[in-house]
Amino acid sequence: VVHTWNMPYPPGLSGYLTERGTLFYNGRTSEESFLSRFPFKGGVVLEADWNGKVLWEVRHPDHHHHGILLRNGNVLLNCMGRVPDEIARRVKGGVEEDRFPSGQYAPRQEADAGKMYSDYLAEVTPAGKTVWEWRTWEHLDPVEDGITEIQAPRTLWAQGNSVLELPDGDVLTSYRPTSTVLRISRKTGKIVWKLSSPTVAGQHAPTPLGNGNILIFDNGVHRLDDSMPFSRVIEVDPASNKIAWKYQDRPAWNFFSPRMGNAQRLPNGNTLVCESSFGRFFEVTVEGEIVWEYVNPFFGRPFFADEIGRAKATARA
Repeated sequence: VVHTWNMPYPPGLSGYLTERGTLFYNGRTSEESFLSRFPFKGGVVLEADWNGKVLWEVRHPDHHHHGILLRNGNVLLNCMGRVPDEIARRVKGGVEEDRFPSGQYAPRQEADAGKMYSDYLAEVTPAGKTVWEWRTWEHLDPVEDGITEIQAPRTLWAQGNSVLELPDGDVLTSYRPTSTVLRISRKTGKIVWKLSSPTVAGQHAPTPLGNGNILIFDNGVHRLDDSMPFSRVIEVDPASNKIAWKYQDRPAWNFFSPRMGNAQRLPNGNTLVCESSFGRFFEVTVEGEIVWEYVNPFFGRPFFADEIGRAKATARA
């Protein structure tokens, strides 16, 4: 371990080092909200120096999963909001939560019965002022962009798990339950590029590459036309939505993270993969050879409410 930070909030699901060497941290607050029963609740983002001193923080009650520092100094957050009932009724797919079999989440509050929530993006200044929002339910089609995961609760429609600022200011974002990756114009609010099932299934962490392609951790939960779940890392050409490169294990089910996951292209051309559910990191060549591997030795609380024991899952690397 080279360095550790002691933060004033428990960790959310992401954090990264900025170009100036500070830590941008997504934390989980204790305030009660609809998100409190979910393991991906956030509530605060902050920037801390190398010694752990908090330089500033922004709190938002609807924040979850991921937030980033924009080039203009504002933050862009994954947030969760209530879907209007007239739209919610038309959303295709999912399971009513009373019949949801997995027991992954803490008990629902009665006040949330029959309600549907979905993602919105919020750009917030360091002073806490919201200057831009983009709501999924105003842009996605309830049928075409319905819930693709067979056993996903209808409580959550387009639940985001990643947001990234592109060089031209557009936003690249990912929605797991709908198996959708979007490029959104921050100027017009229009969707300028879209990737969906069957190319991806419950994916995470789309990242632009220098050649113009998009690198994606494709979790493979309830993948169309595949009975055996498996994960893979794919590089997609956005001009054609064709897969230009991929890594999957042999046999394929040896590599599977049903939740979370991340991949990044390294300067040497290899790809660093985070198999989140098992806390495993590995570096793979273009030819698919694993040349480095590390397994997280630290155990913590389980990710889901119904799990017993301790877990070493790691959200990102």
